[in-house]
Amino acid sequence: MKRLGRGLLGALVGFVLSTLISYVLVAQYSPRHDRELEAAMTSIFFFGPAGAGLAFLVGLLW
Repeated sequence: MKRLGRGLLGALVGFVLSTLISYVLVAQYSPRHDRELEAAMTSIFFFGPAGAGLAFLVGLLW
């Protein structure tokens, strides 16, 4: 049960951190004219869940 709690906490923290970091990076380096929209959608729907899943696995296994 302790491992599951760490996994869920890691997933929450991983989602927030990966979303914020990817938003800044995409907004900074995207060559498209609609950077803010691309950064928001990519961060929330791709990098956020990917970071949460990775952090969940790390928290679960550690």
